[in-house]
Amino acid sequence: MNRRQFLARLGSAAAGAAAAFGLPHLAFGQEKRKRPNFIFILCDDLGWGDLGCYGHPRIKTPNLDRLARQGTLFTQFYVNSAVCSPSRTAFMTGQYPARHRIHGHLARHDQNAKRGMPDWLDANVPTVTHLLRKAGYATAHFGKWHLGSGDGAPEPGAYGIDDHRTCNSNGPGYEGLQSDPYFRAKSTGLFVDETLRFIEANKDKPFFVNLWTLVPHATLHPTEEDMKPYRNLAPGGRLPYKGALQIYYGTITALDRDVGRLLARLDELGLADDTVVLFSSDNGPEDIHIRNAVHSGVGSPGPFRGRKRSLYEGGVRMPLIVRWPKHVPAGRVETESVLTAVDFLPTVCRLAGAAAPEGHDLDGEDAADILLGTSRPRTRPIFWQWRFPVHGYTIHKCPMLAVREGKWKLLMNPDRSRAELYDIPRDPSELDNLAAAHPDVVQRLSKELLAWQKTLPEGPVSPGAGSNAYRWPTAR
Repeated sequence: MNRRQFLARLGSAAAGAAAAFGLPHLAFGQEKRKRPNFIFILCDDLGWGDLGCYGHPRIKTPNLDRLARQGTLFTQFYVNSAVCSPSRTAFMTGQYPARHRIHGHLARHDQNAKRGMPDWLDANVPTVTHLLRKAGYATAHFGKWHLGSGDGAPEPGAYGIDDHRTCNSNGPGYEGLQSDPYFRAKSTGLFVDETLRFIEANKDKPFFVNLWTLVPHATLHPTEEDMKPYRNLAPGGRLPYKGALQIYYGTITALDRDVGRLLARLDELGLADDTVVLFSSDNGPEDIHIRNAVHSGVGSPGPFRGRKRSLYEGGVRMPLIVRWPKHVPAGRVETESVLTAVDFLPTVCRLAGAAAPEGHDLDGEDAADILLGTSRPRTRPIFWQWRFPVHGYTIHKCPMLAVREGKWKLLMNPDRSRAELYDIPRDPSELDNLAAAHPDVVQRLSKELLAWQKTLPEGPVSPGAGSNAYRWPTAR
């Protein structure tokens, strides 16, 4: 085969792949210039039910609601941990975070050691940014990092990221601005500014940018202007404080405003049709029993049981909105397909035409066809592990392990105690435990779940993990 025949065959193969996934085919040699851009907006502790388009009756989110109308809203999207650092690890690597011993949030080195955790995600592990940069994308990360900081931790640039300015990290940050008591309230606007600077500098080439917000993670301190739409929710009388709803709702509406500014600028630059915008959250809403959220921990998990740290739906089932005009169906609400964070890397790589990592055992699956309009069952189960206690009300305190396969979700402890089986489409609030009625399903899923757990690195388990004990009154 001569070179001309080879190029013709390669061009034909590209056309076939494009047709299979609903992608536009371009003449050979033009693919790099026309590949889609990506903006991944990841919120911090935003609940499934915190947006108007996900059913919240009071919070004003006009820009995100419009994004959902212009794209597809997914109702069964899961993250792979109910807290920050492990959830982000899954998005970046396509692997379950427990593989990397990242079970909880990365903290001080002594705290990490006590919990059997590393101090940062290994920079040699293939990440979505490594793979896209290798494929010719300009890559960036602005906002929260939380994949490692402190002595010896790599900067975000070590993970295939060309341009970065981050918090909870080493490398360029916002040190001169964080003394402002309203820094967190203003931070999304600062991150959007950096994102727009990067986009305008790279608008003539394909780009990928993580825009990871600090809000609505506590401690929240929105400006008076941000809270103004919710004046009617003040405690009333002469009380000298704001209401928790004012604080939380004002924070979300301010977030929505800054996202709207980003989307408007994409339109002005003529990039909206060429850009895949993805919006989600790292885990469920913080609990009001946690000290830094006692004034604001009123985020909504929607109809679900569980909050941050819990493996019940409210801790791990998150909003997902995806917009790519003329490719991702507009106005679609996808209720059937089950997606998860470890699908992010293989899916983005497929849409970008980037090669999958060699020797990197992915836990997710390519869901590009689902984003582009197909409804189908997933081909792999989803597994979770949580080695720590769950704070707050007893009803949120889950077992240590969970698996979702088909319609079934099983939660249990490693010793098989607290086996709870739920038919999630029928019982999304996880109130009707069907374990006794379906022992065959419990047996099958528990075998899969315990086999998966055995593949994970060993490590300490905190006292109280997997317990829902309550201090019942006793005779004195």
